[in-house]
Amino acid sequence: MAVRIRMKQMGRHRRHFFRICIADSRSPRDGKNIEEIGTYDPFVKEKSQRVNLNMERLDYWLSVGAQPSDRVATLIDKVKENRWTTAKPAPAMLDPKQPAAKEEAPAEGEATAEAEAPAEG
Repeated sequence: MAVRIRMKQMGRHRRHFFRICIADSRSPRDGKNIEEIGTYDPFVKEKSQRVNLNMERLDYWLSVGAQPSDRVATLIDKVKENRWTTAKPAPAMLDPKQPAAKEEAPAEGEATAEAEAPAEG
């Protein structure tokens, strides 16, 4: 039997949360599970409190060969390493680009040094 650690969707319309559970990989997403080891609520404001995991049971299931889903693996890494960063602030608004100033052509009476230099040949 292939065992997976995955999320089971619960809650109501537009206010869902997930239970992190151990299930047979062939069972449906919200179907029968072997054991529930935690929860994930994406609507909690404090990011570090979104995930609750029983780490002892998690370590046990990982040791006997259960494979976490991609999203659960990400959550496990964040819980173990305590990597709950906040979103980066938006960059400051930049001023609109000013049109490049046109270089003024030298007046007729003024000659450049390059133009007056005799050509060597």
